[in-house]
Amino acid sequence: MISIILSATLVSQVPSSQGLSWYPHRIKGTATPAVMPEASAFFDQYNAVFMGSPDEKKVYLTFDSGYENGCTAKILTTLKEKGVTAAFFLDGNYLRRNPDLVRQMAADGHLVCNHTLKHPDMTKFTDFEQYKMQLLEWEALAQQVGVKTSAFYRPPSGRFSELSLSFDRELGYKTVFWSVAYADWDPDSQLPEQKALSLLKSRTHNGAIVLLHSVSSTNAAILGDYIDWLLAEGYSFGTLDAL
Repeated sequence: MISIILSATLVSQVPSSQGLSWYPHRIKGTATPAVMPEASAFFDQYNAVFMGSPDEKKVYLTFDSGYENGCTAKILTTLKEKGVTAAFFLDGNYLRRNPDLVRQMAADGHLVCNHTLKHPDMTKFTDFEQYKMQLLEWEALAQQVGVKTSAFYRPPSGRFSELSLSFDRELGYKTVFWSVAYADWDPDSQLPEQKALSLLKSRTHNGAIVLLHSVSSTNAAILGDYIDWLLAEGYSFGTLDAL
């Protein structure tokens, strides 16, 4: 009887491999989002974040980069002119094809962060050895580029599971999601600049982790105006290191 109870306990402690797609859960009548209900039972057990403190008027700018579309240099120039640092989540393709831009990110004080080697759905890897290859081989490639990296990881397409979060923690990574974003990832389907800027303004809140894609020409065009608006509204800029 004791062995049966023990076995049942061990089974219940195995993290679920059910794949989920991240979204910030917006509760009607509140200014800030919450953890999506599907993950609320386990999200806080792991080293994962999607926003900073709701009591601090800070935002955290982050960019996902899978390939270069001629916009990143302008984004970096704007960040430098405004004196703002950000976190860039890069996949292996970006590291391999754009080493000079990656080195510029690091030289300008931005965080260079892990977005996996090949941008797969990481919930498909339920074996730890296969899973860690995507993150550790990314680290090896970044080392070849010659940049210091930070222990922050964003799962491709926001796909995660309780099991994947447990793997991230075991590998020493903080998993970083987001609380503010808009449909900016398709370079052939860009929102008009003023509409995109209005969306970002309306979704910004205390502690916001803002996800922008560096392939977006709209983002490159409106970034300076968005930063100016944030400053005028009394926001300051935090870094993921402080979370």
